[in-house]
Amino acid sequence: MEKKWIELSNKETLAYLDIGNGKEVIVLVHGNMSSSIHYKPLIERLKDKYRIIAPDMRGFGDSSYHQSFDDLEVLSDDLILLLDALKVRHYFLGGWSTGGAVALAMAAKRPKDIKKLFLIESCSYKGYPILKKNESGQAILDAYYKSKEALGQDIIQVKPMLDILLTNSTPIMKSVWDQAIYTVNKPNPEDEALYLSETMKERCLLDIDWALTRFNMSNESNGVTKGNGKIKDVICPVLSFWGDRDYVVLEYMVDETVKALKDAKKIKLVKSGHSPLVDCPDILTDHILKFIKN
Repeated sequence: MEKKWIELSNKETLAYLDIGNGKEVIVLVHGNMSSSIHYKPLIERLKDKYRIIAPDMRGFGDSSYHQSFDDLEVLSDDLILLLDALKVRHYFLGGWSTGGAVALAMAAKRPKDIKKLFLIESCSYKGYPILKKNESGQAILDAYYKSKEALGQDIIQVKPMLDILLTNSTPIMKSVWDQAIYTVNKPNPEDEALYLSETMKERCLLDIDWALTRFNMSNESNGVTKGNGKIKDVICPVLSFWGDRDYVVLEYMVDETVKALKDAKKIKLVKSGHSPLVDCPDILTDHILKFIKN
């Protein structure tokens, strides 16, 4: 699991895993609060048959963070620059959680490059809503933050996580993952320590949260931004996974994306939460392999 580095034409330097000797390539895009390393269970199961490229996005893991960003489109552009530099064309693409949205943006920009796309607990093509909170910490229906600065003061979803990263409070971060992500199974202690160390490297949390609220590939407003309608440009077959014990990405978010796509199917994973990579890696791998081969 040793990373490589490459400087992009935009002067950002991305760290990435490049593992396996297969002729066909699978590109894996990680989610928020994670890095390429979190794909370890899937990489171990795919590397004998495929070449796996898994980057750390800007501001995550061991990649640079020279310029802040407001849109996930920026991250998708970074990854396209990376793949162009590596001369990788015609690949299978996977995205987990926030990485699913970034992958959708990539699929819309390079429709002829991507053979098939699989989404793992992906946020909606309309973004991920973070509602304003009242003084009691309760969400206010249909009330959205209108600036990144205001979002940064959210007392439930954003500011506490910013404080955890700022103070390097790894034990508290472990508790957050145990409660919100590992709702079914937990990694072995060695892997959990590795994943936590990667999570704590994140420097762009406010950027990514703001970008998630602004992400919108639909033809309508999501409450924060008007959609760009680019979901119509995603033409490759799509397989979307949702675990029935995922309390981070709700089922309606997955369903509305599947409905908006030209060629998409959903698979519900039973007794799996926001990380099927940990909860049911063998089942997840089997579905991905069947999807890729058929």
